[in-house]
Amino acid sequence: MGEHSSVKFPQEIIDEYAALGVDLPALFSAGDLGARMGVQIKEASAERVVGTMPVEGNTQPYGLLHGGASAVLAETLGSVGSMLHGGSSKIAVGVDLNCTHHRGARSGLVTGVATPVHRGRSTATYEIAITDEQDRRVCSARLTCLLKDMPKT
Repeated sequence: MGEHSSVKFPQEIIDEYAALGVDLPALFSAGDLGARMGVQIKEASAERVVGTMPVEGNTQPYGLLHGGASAVLAETLGSVGSMLHGGSSKIAVGVDLNCTHHRGARSGLVTGVATPVHRGRSTATYEIAITDEQDRRVCSARLTCLLKDMPKT
């Protein structure tokens, strides 16, 4: 769960981070929360981030995918896109997340696809569409991240 070794990054991004001695797959993973929820990032670039999450283990008492779980997937994917847009000199910090839940999911995997709405110098906004295995929209989300300068070490 939470594996990130199969993430496909553009070669120029891999090279940029490798020159800094940064483990890119670990940096752009789903993090501890995402790992506990089974989030897997399948594809990552500033133009498109794709990830999956199992419904099982992420449900509310009625057996439906928990809305908060959809929010975790959305924020994870939008944050990864924002971090890739900002580059190695910036960190992305979520400042606004909006989720609209359209239908329930009871089993299988949901897939999120994050695409940019705005990519500026100090903020990045991504739209995230989360669908079930029948390609039906489960949730529509929008995340805005503040792009802060990387702290000096």
